Amino acid sequence: MKVADQLKIIERQIEEACLKTGRESNEITIIAVTKYVSAARAKEALEAGITNLGENRDEGLLDKYEVLKDEPNWHFIGTLQTRKVKKIIDKVSYIHSLDRISLAEEIHKRAKEPIKCLVQVNISGEDTKHGMPREDVMDFIRDISAYDRVIVSGLMTMAPLTDDKEQIRSCFRRLKELQAEVQEARFSNAPCTELSMGMSNDFPIAIEEGATMIRIGTALVGKEI
Repeated sequence: MKVADQLKIIERQIEEACLKTGRESNEITIIAVTKYVSAARAKEALEAGITNLGENRDEGLLDKYEVLKDEPNWHFIGTLQTRKVKKIIDKVSYIHSLDRISLAEEIHKRAKEPIKCLVQVNISGEDTKHGMPREDVMDFIRDISAYDRVIVSGLMTMAPLTDDKEQIRSCFRRLKELQAEVQEARFSNAPCTELSMGMSNDFPIAIEEGATMIRIGTALVGKEI
């Protein structure tokens, strides 16, 4: 199916989720996750009206950047090794996987301008998930406040892969509650206005619970490589 047709389906689902909670669909940023597709398919997403692309690996981002350059806003959404920061730092608009002091230090060191980062939180506590425990987030944001080129624009999480919608909803709700705590603390380095949560299988629930960014791969661009 064409990306444009898939996008219409996604947009309808977004509108339905927003109607349930009194939100506006323009509050939601769709990030097309292009990890499993070619640069040509990513280009098709841009032609359909998508303006934000997400990549999990530096190699994938760099390969597509060679073709698409700065046409999209690039989001790095996977685990970022400290030594790889220098490869992608001047190409991305957002890093969704800030999860340790050493990474914040390297981003600060390599960035020419302040860069928007989201703290990745393992809100479900699963051993298979990356991110820091919920209880460590406030201290972490306080500890990195000296790195003035690291802006904590928000929080990111992944819900468990389960059919239990209430378990998924609980994870997203707890991240929203944590966002409120961060905002209440009024950290100078952490406006924390964004919530990156929700993927192909659970994004309507994420929107109902406050997501501002949803990361959609297979349901939008498919899987071809």
